[in-house]
Amino acid sequence: MIKKPLAVLITSILLSPLAVANDDHTSIERMSVIGSKEDLIKSTGSVKLIDELELEKFEYDDIGRILATVPGVNIRQEDGYGLRPNIGFRGVTPERSKKINIMEDGVLIGPAPYSASAAYYFPNTTRMTAIEVTKGPSTIKYGPNTVAGTLNLISRQVPDSQESALDLGLGTDNYGKLHAYYGDTVGDFGFLLEGLHFKADGFKEIDGGGDTGFDKSDLMAKFNYRLDGDDYSQLFELKLSYGEETSDETYLGLTDADFSENPYRRYVSSQLDQMNWEHQQIQLTHHIEFSDFNATTRVYRNDFERDWFKVNEFISSQGGFVPTLQQILRDPTSEQNLPYYQTLTGDRDSTLREILVLSTNAREYYSQGMQIDFAWDLGLFGLENEIEGGIRFHEDQIERNHIEDNFFLRSGNLQSTGEATKPTSTNTENTEALSIYIQDTLQFEDLSLTLGVRGESIDGYYQNRAPGREQDFLKKTNKIWLPSISAYYELSKFSGIFGGVYSGFVPTSPAQAVEIKTEKSVNYELGYRYVNSGQEAEVIGFFTDYSNLKESCSVSAGCDTDVEFNAGEVDIYGIEATVSDTYKLNSQLSLPWSIVYTHTESEFKDTFYSDFTQWGLVNEGDGVPYLADDILSLSLGLTANNWQIFILASYSGEMKESAQTALTVDPGDPRDSALAGLKTQALTNVDLSGSYNLTSNSQLYAKIDNIFDTAKISSRRPFGARPTKSRQFQVGYKYRF
Repeated sequence: MIKKPLAVLITSILLSPLAVANDDHTSIERMSVIGSKEDLIKSTGSVKLIDELELEKFEYDDIGRILATVPGVNIRQEDGYGLRPNIGFRGVTPERSKKINIMEDGVLIGPAPYSASAAYYFPNTTRMTAIEVTKGPSTIKYGPNTVAGTLNLISRQVPDSQESALDLGLGTDNYGKLHAYYGDTVGDFGFLLEGLHFKADGFKEIDGGGDTGFDKSDLMAKFNYRLDGDDYSQLFELKLSYGEETSDETYLGLTDADFSENPYRRYVSSQLDQMNWEHQQIQLTHHIEFSDFNATTRVYRNDFERDWFKVNEFISSQGGFVPTLQQILRDPTSEQNLPYYQTLTGDRDSTLREILVLSTNAREYYSQGMQIDFAWDLGLFGLENEIEGGIRFHEDQIERNHIEDNFFLRSGNLQSTGEATKPTSTNTENTEALSIYIQDTLQFEDLSLTLGVRGESIDGYYQNRAPGREQDFLKKTNKIWLPSISAYYELSKFSGIFGGVYSGFVPTSPAQAVEIKTEKSVNYELGYRYVNSGQEAEVIGFFTDYSNLKESCSVSAGCDTDVEFNAGEVDIYGIEATVSDTYKLNSQLSLPWSIVYTHTESEFKDTFYSDFTQWGLVNEGDGVPYLADDILSLSLGLTANNWQIFILASYSGEMKESAQTALTVDPGDPRDSALAGLKTQALTNVDLSGSYNLTSNSQLYAKIDNIFDTAKISSRRPFGARPTKSRQFQVGYKYRF
């Protein structure tokens, strides 16, 4: 039976069981899941740490732009601001970042990571001080999704002494940012208070006028108390946070012809579309450390509530076939689709055959649990053992209360038809999960061998609460063990080769039928790494052998309800590479640079037909959609004592909108994917940033995103072509007290 939310549960940790404590109890390693940059050299897997200095180079608010410097990351842009990111690693679907583990300070932060993994909430990266990306065998420590990897965002820590700062930013499209924090440690007690607000009017233009921007706010407080003994150190910490967003965003895009004429146009029918959400978090942490052992206990609770009011579809009160929005925007001039297209654009008033349905997707989520992690350095049988393990009791839930209202579009305005509001999706999904992991890294002279295993025991519950169709909770259970083996061989003090094999897994949601299988794969990687005094080079080959690829389709992908599909065997493989260095031009000037490249191939191993619009009619050998073959970024800087300037150029190749290569009949045939044969456009983007230190405590900075004002189609899902962000200027001032 489903438990009620535990309102008293309080959250988790900022402290890593993997990092060895030192005298600085606020060092970034203690919040990390992978440790310091020095720890990465001998890592038996692919890891990347972006520290605070790196984050400040471009002052990005968008996680998608930040991850451009990380190999093996595939992104599908959506709103241009990164409000709801779509992130994948090594070829997994980027849709709502649902197949990677998203963590904040080492704790799962998605609204309901097991019951509904689509990340409609994503922490504001503006307030983060580091970002970690983990791919490969070490992913089994985090779960539940182990195919691709883990993204861990690290928030600001309580400082050792009095510290405060203010950041003010202004930009085009009425962009504004106010970010401030203050913290101190007095004796054994420390605290941090932080606030962030930023907003913009938007870079799109609604026919007839209207808002297309956003307002976002974040508040966070941390309190900790240090209680050390003669032989141990320990820390208690409480973290409280609150966030909210109002964004005038839509799922409705444009026809390709309209995009070519004005990519930043929005049809008048989207004038009322708006997302509103609130997020609350409370975490409680206890960390204890002895000379060779440390353990961290985390108790956490996250609540997330959202309403998204938006254009969803057409209906007719007179019956007959009504095309989908995808079909209308794919072929707007056909005799069948033209009246609906003219209604969308406001060129024609609605009749009883062109009634617009606007849905309010109201959802309430919670995620809570307790997590214990430990690390133990142990000498055994003459070998050095670095043992890591953990156990997590987790519960999460999504409660859907979706409704629909009908509207006419007349004289450029949406007007209610006067019909009663209709409930649509009214259900609850809940998951209770017990997970454990243990791994041991053995040292054989120059060889580090890591053996690990993760176990997941998942009980899912689903209840339909729709009036007249109420049912008791239906239970579904899944238990699995996921082994891993990896190794690092030290060729020299600065270089080594590494590789590994591990099991990939993504669970199904509680509502899915038993016919929908979990996602399973065997994953391989082999790489070489060189790190020496700022010089870094790494190349990795990866191969993901799916025995079953699973995808879920929600409203963001063009489906009316959240439903999952199986594709059977699929192969995804590729190469990711990075090289970076800093040249000293003279005693004053330095030239840091980096090149990051990813090449990915994919193919379905079976021929089949799927109702999932991103697959459609699939032939053996077809490629996976929304996966660019080539992704490349080049970062180049020039730095001196008091100033610095950086340029980041990134390229992403075109992506298939659907695995189906072409329409077999016509866009109105239900057997065809409305996205068949279409591709996104290859995108080259260039950003520029610079800063100047006025004093040791103050700094001016300026940046230009998308210098050349390039506008390309980032995707056509769920409804029509959607643009990348237009050129944006920003200036700011920072002062550290």
